Amino acid sequence: MPKISQRGLKMPASPIRKLVPYAEAAKKRGIKVYHLNIGQPDIKTPEVAIEAIRNYNGKVIEYSHSAGNESYRKALAAKYCSRGINVDFNQILITTGGSEAILFAMFSCMNPGDEIIIPEPFYTNYNAFAQTAGVVVKPITSNIRDGFALPPIREFENSIGPKTKAIMVCNPNNPTGYLYSKAELMQLGDLVKKYDLYLFADEVYREFCYDDDDHFSVMKLEGIDQNVVMIDSVSKRYSECGVRIGALITRNKEILDSALKYGQARLSPPSLGQIVGEASLQTPDSYFTEVYDEYIARRDFVINELNKIPGVFAPKPKGAFYAIISLPVDDSDKFCQWLLEDFNYENQTVMLAPASGFYATPGLGKTEARIAYVLKIDDLRNAVKCLAEALKVYPGKV
Repeated sequence: MPKISQRGLKMPASPIRKLVPYAEAAKKRGIKVYHLNIGQPDIKTPEVAIEAIRNYNGKVIEYSHSAGNESYRKALAAKYCSRGINVDFNQILITTGGSEAILFAMFSCMNPGDEIIIPEPFYTNYNAFAQTAGVVVKPITSNIRDGFALPPIREFENSIGPKTKAIMVCNPNNPTGYLYSKAELMQLGDLVKKYDLYLFADEVYREFCYDDDDHFSVMKLEGIDQNVVMIDSVSKRYSECGVRIGALITRNKEILDSALKYGQARLSPPSLGQIVGEASLQTPDSYFTEVYDEYIARRDFVINELNKIPGVFAPKPKGAFYAIISLPVDDSDKFCQWLLEDFNYENQTVMLAPASGFYATPGLGKTEARIAYVLKIDDLRNAVKCLAEALKVYPGKV
């Protein structure tokens, strides 16, 4: 039998999804599983988006322009401009989810062997995208005790070498929920300018910023217009994960011209998804107010309850709907599997994402897990109760 490629062998498996078979087996045994492992909100998709699907009357579902429908790009540009992000529609490439935008950015800006600096823990698929592009991730470790704030800028500068080509941040952050401040981002901007690096910013959780803290986009940083690439997506903002529409935004024409070549190779982003995405731009402010209030309530509840559990530490997130929590266990990978395979409380259990998969540095995240507070408070209450009871009897508790 022929062997698969080295590329395929080196491609990292998703730590978010590797426990799915155990969850499926638990459900077949009749156990209720509370999914805190994945960022799939239970928030309703805006009605204007659903109506756009219902009212579609095209006779043929055609390819769109490889860069995306012009009407959508113009409407999206207008939305950005209304938020103080001044871009033209020709500076936007619509992609198949934010994931493709990140891949296109890496393909367009970096050569195999180039290095990208990313604060860890970070969204696990950044590793996969880097592996696909032949890019080397250089992690800078943030700390749970200060809520995963941006590490000191000197640590970034000390990591810059001859192969360093880019820095990447996710703001607000997945998996930590940390919201980088304007001051922190300006420090990064100065470093990018000093060493003439690219700055990639995944801003897909921009709408989810709490406690009156404002989001500051890297597109507003001065003096580095040609260095900045912003990544966006409809998935979480409008609870449209399955629509698979994202965007790559940059004022650097060379990057856009290169990314468009990759866009042409995949022909076009999803046509129906763009119709949904464009309609979603008409979502009323009342929708976001309700969603904001719901996530604030969920965050405050779950963080408060988690911190009541002996040995658990959960910093309060400033954005998105995730938190990395510290657990009194020997190995969170083993613990998360044990929760699904060997434990239940009143025929219920909880599914978490082991944090080890969100770190690039071996050995880190061993006693941490990511939670996504994307369930209703009643479900969160049951999930936290399951976790508390599990920690009382887990054989590897420390």
